[in-house]
Amino acid sequence: MKIARIEVYSVTLPYAGGTYRLSGGRSFTAFAAVFTRVMTECGLEGWGESTPFGSTYIAAHAGGVKAGLAELAPALIGMDPRHHDRIYDAMDAALVGHAHAKTPLDVACWDIAGKAAGLPVCDLLGGRVPGAVPLISSIGSDDPQAMRENVASHRELGFLGHSVKVGSAEAEGGPMLDAERVQACLADRRPGEWFLVDANGGMSPEQALRFLALLPKGLDFTFEAPCASWRETLSLRKRCHVPLLLDELVQSDADIAQAVASDACDGVGLKISKQGGLTPTRRQRDMARAAGLVMSVQDTTGSDIAFAAVLHMAQSTPRHVLRCALDTRSMVSLTTAAFDAPVQGGGAQAPAIPGLGVMPDMSIMGAPIAIYEDTP
Repeated sequence: MKIARIEVYSVTLPYAGGTYRLSGGRSFTAFAAVFTRVMTECGLEGWGESTPFGSTYIAAHAGGVKAGLAELAPALIGMDPRHHDRIYDAMDAALVGHAHAKTPLDVACWDIAGKAAGLPVCDLLGGRVPGAVPLISSIGSDDPQAMRENVASHRELGFLGHSVKVGSAEAEGGPMLDAERVQACLADRRPGEWFLVDANGGMSPEQALRFLALLPKGLDFTFEAPCASWRETLSLRKRCHVPLLLDELVQSDADIAQAVASDACDGVGLKISKQGGLTPTRRQRDMARAAGLVMSVQDTTGSDIAFAAVLHMAQSTPRHVLRCALDTRSMVSLTTAAFDAPVQGGGAQAPAIPGLGVMPDMSIMGAPIAIYEDTP
């Protein structure tokens, strides 16, 4: 089996909640998604998605995905899409770094591999763990009461986890406002729910310590990505009384190894496009598991195809280390593909059909913006 053609598509995904706010004054009303369709000479095809969280979350942006694909896609023509590590070797040889650009190609190759084997992708990633994967919402920074209502709305939809965004600037209210936000969001906490308080690297150790000191005792949450650098994070780690989970600082195998060696955290947030696709995410998941770290499986944002990759990875992750998976579909108001994974009983299950189980809506995709193929 050989890759014969790669098509690239670009779609704008409006944010479902109007405006999404992060620490540092960052806000988003829409996200630029890039999709790849990898086609083989035998007729099988696979799809992948990369939707960066704007251009200020990590070193990634949609324009970079498109430019990166121009370097990467030609290097894969003629290769066997089932040889995941060799595919990744070829991409690394063609372009250093730029994990977000490698993601849609890597995921599409896993989609093909599942179809070729007659198995869902989760079976190829280690095997399905029975039962629904618990899902986590994403609650953007807002007025405390509005955030409480947002949590309640997602609770009614069946979400068991909630990622609460904090990191207010001093002029906006600083640690005091963030403490009020967290107390509001946890005010109606139900048994079995799990809360992340996520600063997205937007706090200094001083701000993080002030924030924690303002909270009443007994609030059960995990503090995610409080600081932007390793030095700040390790400084806070020595004085922090709640579990820490790293996200933006953990983007590679080396980052996982550093987090373990320095005892920097109690868990990691693995995002498919941030890690570079399913191939490196699977490896980093297993490294984290071996070190006793818990994890959430997410993506920066995205539509149905991004969620399919998230769900298959989470479905194959042992439950004792998996806390939640992010349903990116809940973040955007546009459906890009049919994907049979409804939220039921607090979670969702990867469909038991070959590949990712997605059927893209070509009326949404439109015409490809780039095509790469072997020309005589």
